[in-house]
Amino acid sequence: MNLLFKLFIKNADDTADPSVRNAYGNFTGIFGICSNAFLFLVKIILGTLTASISITADAMNNLCDAGSSVITLFGFKIAGKPADAKHPYGHARMEYISGLIVSSLITAIGFDLLIGSIEKIITPTETKHSVVSIAILVSTVLAKLFQGAVYRSAGKKIKSTSLIASSTDSINDVISTTVVAIGSIIGLATGVILDGWLGAAVAIFIIYSGIKLIIETSDPLLGSAPDEALVKELTEKIMSYDGVIGIHDLVVHNYGFGRCFASVHAEVPASTNVMISHDTIDNIEFDVLESMNIHLVIHLDPVETDNPKINELKSIVLNILHTKDSAITMHDFRAVFGDTHTNLIFDVNLPFEYKANDDEFCCMITKEIRKVDPTYNTVITVDRNYMNSRKKN
Repeated sequence: MNLLFKLFIKNADDTADPSVRNAYGNFTGIFGICSNAFLFLVKIILGTLTASISITADAMNNLCDAGSSVITLFGFKIAGKPADAKHPYGHARMEYISGLIVSSLITAIGFDLLIGSIEKIITPTETKHSVVSIAILVSTVLAKLFQGAVYRSAGKKIKSTSLIASSTDSINDVISTTVVAIGSIIGLATGVILDGWLGAAVAIFIIYSGIKLIIETSDPLLGSAPDEALVKELTEKIMSYDGVIGIHDLVVHNYGFGRCFASVHAEVPASTNVMISHDTIDNIEFDVLESMNIHLVIHLDPVETDNPKINELKSIVLNILHTKDSAITMHDFRAVFGDTHTNLIFDVNLPFEYKANDDEFCCMITKEIRKVDPTYNTVITVDRNYMNSRKKN
């Protein structure tokens, strides 16, 4: 695969370069159109000569694959366009859309094949297989294996959901054609007609794979949580700077390859000169853009750290929160002292998996705090954040 890519793609190893990434998309698109068109011609001729519904359906599947390759090629062309006034975040998400279209086509092909197979089961017709026709089918299996390997290798190199979807489709075709070939061998040896049943089995498998791919390719469009490793790396980089004592409300938006935007609140000591803190924030934003290619915006949160009474109250509240769930975090803690009561104002980050709703949680925490001192009132803002979500084993 590497030799093939280097032969047709300039600087093939520099996959971080958007132009190289687009070159991969163009190459695989053209490769898919040509290879699938050739396989369609071979199978449609073979299906006509053998009167096999499963081979003919497999041929139409290849024709749709050629159409999917056109969509993939078109998707990469649009995804490579720079940002403009109507699309300030770029067009990179078009790659996700093309992957979703390909996945939908796979599912539609499965249903079409299932209908044709059921008709063949109801009204079976004799097929006319021979050793030559079976040998041709086997050769198309090998061709599809090679095609799938090209798609998967390119998809992994440039982390493309669209190409991974195309690779899965090719593997589905390998399975379906293999099943058809096995049925042909059985039919040639025994005279038993399995054409319709085998076609139905293949169709159900294709439908299952297509629906699974639709779910996977839809996730980035719906706004899936960022990769855990990326969140960890970004958090560690921000916290590595002197003067930053905590972060919260991290939000990451992925608009496709090379178009990642994030925002976060960074806590700094209120006693530090605001200009010094501002300079630190500027340095972090520049560093993250240079090293991680993430457009980061940081909101400065001054935090009072040298007031013993506030620190004591903060510790009390934090201990109460951790008795409910160790994954709960707190930020922006403030206290307003009055003659008759004290307002404790703070934000809480709950894991998405936490069962109690926000109002129930606030009431529960307020009751616990008032056990410490009945004059304490609370003003609690609740957030649900993926930074606090627990791993699912």
